[in-house]
Amino acid sequence: MTTGHVFMAMSLDGFIARADHSLDWLLKHQIEGEDHGYDAFEASVDGIVMGSGSFRAVLKFGEWPYRKPVIVLSQSLSDRDVPKHLSDRVTISRSTPSDLMRERGASGWSRVYVDGGKVVQKFLRDGLVEDLRITIIPILIGSGIRLFGELDHDLALELVAAKPYPSGLLGTHYKVSRK
Repeated sequence: MTTGHVFMAMSLDGFIARADHSLDWLLKHQIEGEDHGYDAFEASVDGIVMGSGSFRAVLKFGEWPYRKPVIVLSQSLSDRDVPKHLSDRVTISRSTPSDLMRERGASGWSRVYVDGGKVVQKFLRDGLVEDLRITIIPILIGSGIRLFGELDHDLALELVAAKPYPSGLLGTHYKVSRK
């Protein structure tokens, strides 16, 4: 069974981006020399699934940050929206989260990095997330895109680990409870 895994940064007040998808507040908190576990996490997954908002935001970074294949879930984008230099690394899909996980499992993927607010919310609602690694950034941005949206039922989480960093960031790791 292919499993979904989340690795995100979030402001203390629960936002992952500004309303315009800007990550300026997050980029200001990049700490040189402080390992928050991202490289090990990325090495543990077969590929990345994100939404179109996250894809557009990441394209503004200039340098493509991912070493693994990326699938962008979008009803509005097509393969023509993928820059040519990324055409061998980025695929656009209109699949549902459940169908996508079945497709990825059939192609040999066992662990998927789920990224982007709406995509994470859909995968959580569909029961496709096994665990969440959330780094809390010590800033309040007041408004924007929330990591967690409305659910039709409670979703219990079990704390696996919490690690404070000298910079003030707090790394958390939660397993989604299936009880």
